[in-house]
Amino acid sequence: MIWTIVKKELLQLRRDSRLVGLIVIMPILLVILFGLALKLEPNNVKMAYYDEDKSYFSMLIDTKLWFDGYFDLYKVQDLNTLKEEIRSGRAKAGLHIGSTFSAKLIENQQPHITFYVDGTMPSLTTAMKYNIKSATSDDVTSQMYFLDENASNVVIAKEPFIMDTEVLFNPDEKETWFFLPGVIGVLIMQIALILTGTAMVREREKNTLEQLLVTPLSKSALVIGKLLPYIFICLINFYLILGIGWAVFDLPFPQMQSALFLLALVYISVMIALGFFISLISQTQQQAMFIAIFIIVPSLLLSGFIFPIDAIPEYIRPLSYIIPFTYFTEIIRGLLIKHTLVIDLLPAYMALFTFFVVFVMVSIFSFRRKV
Repeated sequence: MIWTIVKKELLQLRRDSRLVGLIVIMPILLVILFGLALKLEPNNVKMAYYDEDKSYFSMLIDTKLWFDGYFDLYKVQDLNTLKEEIRSGRAKAGLHIGSTFSAKLIENQQPHITFYVDGTMPSLTTAMKYNIKSATSDDVTSQMYFLDENASNVVIAKEPFIMDTEVLFNPDEKETWFFLPGVIGVLIMQIALILTGTAMVREREKNTLEQLLVTPLSKSALVIGKLLPYIFICLINFYLILGIGWAVFDLPFPQMQSALFLLALVYISVMIALGFFISLISQTQQQAMFIAIFIIVPSLLLSGFIFPIDAIPEYIRPLSYIIPFTYFTEIIRGLLIKHTLVIDLLPAYMALFTFFVVFVMVSIFSFRRKV
């Protein structure tokens, strides 16, 4: 009798060809992504540097960092620009060498240089602080010792210069500040895709879709009416989760609450529209759930939520930019942790809005075609 039930379940599963395809294809693709895309540490980390001294000795430091290859250096014109490059996300680190560097070096006064590092992602911060040590290695410092043979009782410092490290935006390197903003997006994505992913499938399975179609509603009005309740539910969840982060984990407050609300509204709308599209292309609720999982897992891996996008191989990296969660992560970390200017985040906002328009239009077209 048990074997009879087993055969019945296997036959039922085999008849659901889409579900069988998802069961087979999804693990294969995810294993490939795990194997190729997951790297904890990137190469060629962008570093802005401002060399006021422009001497042979300061160039020794720049050249050493260039040859090591971990940092990808580019020049800026002043210290404020250097810090703004890090705040905007165009650079992950910065190096400032003052105008008196070589003069103090010759006098054995141990000049200071400053290494600025983005503290948003603590694991990357630790890696950058480790790799910057090459600038103080022996092959650099051995050429920076000076001794006056006619002077008496001259004490030569062990280190010719001192590198100060300043961690920006997250000076205590709190892991919760890095993860929690992204966790908000993950939870909203999960809630939105599951709620709306089964919306039309549930109507179809309960045979209530025909009743909706005979009402005096346009197809567009029906689609939008199905989306709006879930948008309100997810907005409440967004601020509930964020409130817990503020109250329990001391997350920073954004300088512009309006920018945060706009992010919540647009991102939630994108996820709801995507979930609705999933419900239209799925025949059963099981199919909808599998498709939702298939979207959620790559979003976690390729969005920069856990691993730096710069660490993803270049031939896979374009996938990161067709994932809405990538732009949500960039914006919310910029607003909460780095207080990035909205104008610098505008391209990410526009990308999310484009996703919303595309998903809504595709959903309306698919719904009309099915009807």
